Amino acid sequence: MQLGINLGYWGAGMDADNLAVAQEADRLGYAVCWAAEAYGSDAATVLSWVAAQTERIDVGSAIFQIPARQPAMTAMTAATLDSLSGGRFRLGLGVSGPQVSEGWYGVRFDKPLARTREYVEIVRKAMTRERLTYEGQHWTLPLPDGPGKPIKLTVHPQREHIPLYIAAIGPKNLEQTGEIADGALVIFPSADHLEETTVKHLRAGREKAGKTLDGFDVCPTLPLAVGDDKDVATLADTFRPYTALYVGGMGSPKQNFYNQLAQRMGYEKEAAEIQTKYLSGDKQGAAAAVPHDLIDQTTLLGSVDRIADRMKAYAAAGVTTLSLAPAGFTLDERLASLRAGSEALERAGLA
Repeated sequence: MQLGINLGYWGAGMDADNLAVAQEADRLGYAVCWAAEAYGSDAATVLSWVAAQTERIDVGSAIFQIPARQPAMTAMTAATLDSLSGGRFRLGLGVSGPQVSEGWYGVRFDKPLARTREYVEIVRKAMTRERLTYEGQHWTLPLPDGPGKPIKLTVHPQREHIPLYIAAIGPKNLEQTGEIADGALVIFPSADHLEETTVKHLRAGREKAGKTLDGFDVCPTLPLAVGDDKDVATLADTFRPYTALYVGGMGSPKQNFYNQLAQRMGYEKEAAEIQTKYLSGDKQGAAAAVPHDLIDQTTLLGSVDRIADRMKAYAAAGVTTLSLAPAGFTLDERLASLRAGSEALERAGLA
């Protein structure tokens, strides 16, 4: 199992620190550095900045939002980043959510699975440098009865095949991801529930494509906080607002994929309470309602030895790249967490 680092969103006042974290991860031998986007910093600019100031670590989009870009533009960006980084780019895609898609981009959040499938097909075709033609439900290239003509990508990517990941949570999305992608970006993963909530659906998709999970990258992101095992409850409390935001506030009452995931993990009543309080404006109450076990199952907390044991459980559950989000109020604390993650992987015998 390899380790990755997830920088999250840029522009939150820690930009210089984030670069230092990426550089330390590069020095420690982490496999990939991911950057996210929502409605603030874009991931492509961040990744080019990081790639220019690192040497070996891959850089990946987690995610490029599908409603934000036409698929051919994504192919152009992927090819450019792969060329500039010397073949170190990984393309992560996702549909975002209805609030961002419709509120920020003005794109209807309908038929996300069909849109994702077509999007991936166009991106892959464009990056082969064939002349681009496509006829689908959501895209037709070139547009009919107009001056457009089939053209091809002029940039040469460093590699013929750039690894393509999809951010997936729900069973149908996970199955399609297994079918059409090279890897899955997963959030709120519990090693105890990973087979039931995630891996079996990915496996079904791979089987549909006539493939196995061999070579497919299962890549969850987990927050990491290092400390004494006696203080695990205190460490967990630092992630209450984070968990409450996703379980309670990411989406409408009917469309919150993270809330549905918590329910599939056995927290039906608690997930409903968190959402009700969060959407009513009681964010503190929502955070207080998050069960300790839910946080502990979906983060890496405690001593290096405890974290190493958890890493073994994730590897046994099918994780191939474990992406860490190191906690800390200062840069030194985040770097220390990063080093502890690397040490834990070695103690687990997974390096």
